[in-house]
Amino acid sequence: MTGEDAARHGRDDGRERGPVTPDEERSDELFEAAAKQPQSDLSLADVERRRFHPLAWIGFFALVLAAVVAPYGVGRDLAMNHTGWVMAHMDMFEPRGIALASWAVTLFAFTGLGMAVVQTKRWVWRFVFVIALAAEQFLAGVCLLRSNFWYATYVVYGRNAQLANAGDLGIIAAGAGVAAFALLFVAILVLIRKDSPLNVLTRSWAAFSLFFVVEMIALAIVLFGGLLTTV
Repeated sequence: MTGEDAARHGRDDGRERGPVTPDEERSDELFEAAAKQPQSDLSLADVERRRFHPLAWIGFFALVLAAVVAPYGVGRDLAMNHTGWVMAHMDMFEPRGIALASWAVTLFAFTGLGMAVVQTKRWVWRFVFVIALAAEQFLAGVCLLRSNFWYATYVVYGRNAQLANAGDLGIIAAGAGVAAFALLFVAILVLIRKDSPLNVLTRSWAAFSLFFVVEMIALAIVLFGGLLTTV
């Protein structure tokens, strides 16, 4: 090693340091190689456009539309034209069981939608949303869900109308829970200061936890609040 090399390796900003290790030499080589690479002229918008696949999104929205229309039509056809078969199978369940099932399916649909928004690169949550949405729409069709569903269910199902009403109430409970959570979350964003300890509720894991708490409260109101026997 020459005197010039020793001076270069032995001193750094006036401070002595030991001989350069092979790892440090390797890091310097990698840094120099990376510096010699040509810079890309692509902007972030260009990168996003390259990642965007319009045909895949068109297919996804077509699936969502089909999941909304077709299962509801099938369920409604069963309710109107195969009423005896539907009533025979409904008799195997309690009203609370049907309400719980319809609430759970609707909750899965909303959860899949929320996760698809948060994790945009993972298509699995989009398929969870579509499948759960189709199941929810099928139950809504069987239970004749509408603004005044209790009239329709009484005309079609007669004494079994309470079971169909329970399914409708379960779906409505899940939807009401989503609406209540949305209002609560917006209130947290607007009213709570950023340096407040309560600001932790705006984090993703805390927001999802709060969402499930609100949904459980909505379900409890339906199951134990007397709605199943009133409607």
